[in-house]
Amino acid sequence: MHIVQQVLFILVAIAAIYIFAKKVMEMRRNILLGRDEDLTDRPGERWKNMALLALGQKKMFKKPLPAFLHLAVYAGFVIINAEILEIFLDGVLGKHRLFVPLLGSLYSYLIGFFEVLAALVLIACVIFLARRNIVKVRRLNMKELSGWPREDANLILITEIVLMTLFLTMNTADQVLQSHGAEHYTLTAPFWITGHLTGIFAGMSDSALMGLERTCWWLHIIGIFAFLNYLPYSKHFHILLAFPNAYYGKLMPQGEAKNMPEIQNEVLYMMEPDKAPSVTGETDHKRFGAKDVTDLSWKNLLDAYSCTECGRCTEQCPANITGKKLSPRKIMMDTRDRLEEVGKNVNANGGSFKDDGKSLLNDYITTEELRACTTCQACVEACPVSIDPLSIIMQLRRNLVMEDSNAPQEWNLMFGNIENNMAPWKFSPDDRDAWVNS
Repeated sequence: MHIVQQVLFILVAIAAIYIFAKKVMEMRRNILLGRDEDLTDRPGERWKNMALLALGQKKMFKKPLPAFLHLAVYAGFVIINAEILEIFLDGVLGKHRLFVPLLGSLYSYLIGFFEVLAALVLIACVIFLARRNIVKVRRLNMKELSGWPREDANLILITEIVLMTLFLTMNTADQVLQSHGAEHYTLTAPFWITGHLTGIFAGMSDSALMGLERTCWWLHIIGIFAFLNYLPYSKHFHILLAFPNAYYGKLMPQGEAKNMPEIQNEVLYMMEPDKAPSVTGETDHKRFGAKDVTDLSWKNLLDAYSCTECGRCTEQCPANITGKKLSPRKIMMDTRDRLEEVGKNVNANGGSFKDDGKSLLNDYITTEELRACTTCQACVEACPVSIDPLSIIMQLRRNLVMEDSNAPQEWNLMFGNIENNMAPWKFSPDDRDAWVNS
């Protein structure tokens, strides 16, 4: 490879990796704006969940056809990275097909396998585009996906189709040049797919073929770098975050809600005043529940960045099915949007947040949405990567009730009965068994 191309490649690679790393560190900072939460218990179960859910995509196979197509794209994306490694090293070292001398005859089998995966990715992406834009699967065409979310999904699918097409075209031109004995094009055995497509370029001159092969090579690797830097701005960052999110997923029984130490302490201080903090403040007051993203835990915020927007949670939500405004997917999308807004605020104010008069509650997620939730756990069970929309809903709802005193009249009656009668019903404890005599 010409020295100018080599230097240009190194500069492009350094810029792409730097910009990606900078954005990832910013996202990490945003996630850590959340409250602390210890999720280091039962590591064996957590590794198992990560292997089954993130790597094995266990929950995806509740819908076999989409699961198979998704697996093809996922496997293609992960495994073809081995070929990208060679392309990257070729660019840095100024070589062409660096691994041929190292792998010998095995090299052609590996590239052939990669080509099969590339073809599967192509087919799967075309089908996914059709499902979204022609068949119009309901969960992929709901209101919250209007605008950028739908464009984002289509753009990624089209980008993957282009990248795979460039990869196959590059290999086809390379195979023809090998057969012509062109300089720098090391002879290999025919690749499994492109070895049968060489007739397409049979009439082209070597110079034209080299131009085509080099153009596809550059467009492919630049496309990879662009894709890398687009990921953090897209729902497709779940490709990376699915693994930690599955590892730190909920291990307690689905129906078990977390206690609130803040409330328990308030009751304790009321009953035993000597244990209350001094007026000088031994501890900072925390909100009851959550009003904004900084009141949520870091795991809630990791959930928001990990959301694939697949809509399986909303598809299973009984409130949404019956026409109510609640959509668990929208809850996660709104949380991510607000977190990104807070992150930009922090960047603009030298690393500290300046009150912008907004909050996740009310400005992004409405009271009507929160009250529609039946806490049935269907959304949590449906998520392929252990996202917990219900945790966010519960914390926002707790804030509504305990800090804003905002609850339906029916709830207030129940609260009063529990306070006075230690049960939801309007009967004194002495009369609770009176129904036996009726």
